[in-house]
Amino acid sequence: MTVDAVANRAGSIKSRWRTRGAPSRPGTLYLLCWFCGSVLLAFLVIPLVALATHQSAQNLGEVAGMADVRAAIALSLEGAFLSATLAALAGVPLAYGLARTRFPGKGMVAALIDLPLAVPHTVAGIALLMVFGRQGIFGEPLQTLVGLRFWGTLAGIVVAMLFVSAPYTVNAARIGFEAVDPRLEQIARTLGLGPWRTFLRITLPLAWHSIMTGVTLTYARSISEFGAVVILVYYPMTAPVMIYELFLRFGLEQAAGAAVLLLIVSLALFVLLRALAQRGTPAPGNR
Repeated sequence: MTVDAVANRAGSIKSRWRTRGAPSRPGTLYLLCWFCGSVLLAFLVIPLVALATHQSAQNLGEVAGMADVRAAIALSLEGAFLSATLAALAGVPLAYGLARTRFPGKGMVAALIDLPLAVPHTVAGIALLMVFGRQGIFGEPLQTLVGLRFWGTLAGIVVAMLFVSAPYTVNAARIGFEAVDPRLEQIARTLGLGPWRTFLRITLPLAWHSIMTGVTLTYARSISEFGAVVILVYYPMTAPVMIYELFLRFGLEQAAGAAVLLLIVSLALFVLLRALAQRGTPAPGNR
């Protein structure tokens, strides 16, 4: 029995589950589900379509020609990339620990991870300001010792984005790891694989789709963050802050144009990330 055979077993298990669970023909329940889903999808899409269709090519061109808008969008993408990377590097190990170990207070740890999702973004910004601000717990000593500051810098933007978006990576990765049968890891260990090789060759590929889903959600949430960023950093402006600034200074037209540009760039990136997630998921017959 080889490592590939262990992985193939996972594929056969999933294939049998899908075959048994697949309906022979759509019934009333499925039609109702699709109807309700279509209503929700329309609710989500129609406002975005209305925003895009009410913009003229001339207005989009003028807004795209503004150096401040381009810089703000680029800064949001850069900060979101760094935030998603940090969330993956720290969140995936944490998710694996939560999925594979039992310890007192595990439920409390999971609740603390979810807590930033329930905290208002302005509250998150104030809390971060107390920790990473000029007189914060970490902000002041780091500024004094190594010259690292979080107000008015990319570091502060990444901190604000990471705080509000990291739970998506942790939760999605944890669900992915929990879906991997622990017996497959045990079989791999009996074949002579160590813990690291078992994780890299068996567990990680099987949970890859869930992990990438969490990273994509973290990236998306980071790009859209406004409240925590505007309180902790404000300058340099990210795209959401710039859009708000345009709305206050020039009205709806330019703000809507900048918003459409951000949506176009974000949509292209999300499609790319989803494609990478699907491409990185091994097919049942090729594991």
